[in-house]
Amino acid sequence: MVQGDYVHAFYEQEAETLYIDSRLPVEFFVKYFRLDDDLPCIFSSIDHDPYVHEAISKYRGLRLIRQDPWECLVSYMIATASNIPRIMKSIEKLSRLLGREIVDGIYAFPEISALAACCGEDLCDCSLGFRARRLIKAARMIESGELDLYGLYDMDYFQAKQQLMNIEGIGEKVADCILLFSYGKMEAFPVDTHVDKVIRNYYSDIFEGPYTKPRMAEWARSYFGHYCGYAQQYLFYQHRREGKLGS
Repeated sequence: MVQGDYVHAFYEQEAETLYIDSRLPVEFFVKYFRLDDDLPCIFSSIDHDPYVHEAISKYRGLRLIRQDPWECLVSYMIATASNIPRIMKSIEKLSRLLGREIVDGIYAFPEISALAACCGEDLCDCSLGFRARRLIKAARMIESGELDLYGLYDMDYFQAKQQLMNIEGIGEKVADCILLFSYGKMEAFPVDTHVDKVIRNYYSDIFEGPYTKPRMAEWARSYFGHYCGYAQQYLFYQHRREGKLGS
């Protein structure tokens, strides 16, 4: 399910050529998977040390995505203090409860209005716990116009981040995830446990300041530059897969 529609695609890759068989236009895949990003240019701007160089060399071709802002916001709010299987299960239950059925057994992501009309008890079977109330509150903020979710595209990174952090349940990391994977704000540098360990273990000789999420992200923007979000993705991905860098 992508942007309220059922996407069924077959793909095959030969070297650097990707073949896709889908009813959707090629422009959809170019936009969603950021196939228009100039990776060589991005790599040259972030390849500052052996650690990120190794990650780029091993996982060259890894890209960010452009997810719908509403779907991205809800998904990352659900992801707070959770794990991937539980996150997927909660999103599936929420979609079955509030989304329209697209094909047999497959449901669209809930509309903002559908979630805004709920009360906490309505979502008790979605395995959301404390997140249910926060999601409803966020949906009501957006529906009322208190937060212009799509207006964040026109704001700079810092303004957009502050707007997102006005939502209960969205802190530094979640805001940066939404800004990076939905709005394309490349200055966003989400700091989770993996990235925290990378900075502490491999950049301690050049990192300055307290080891807090805001300071780590600020340092990364200064060190890696405009495309620090891509550096984050490569460092995060390698550490999550291998648990180490610089082998």
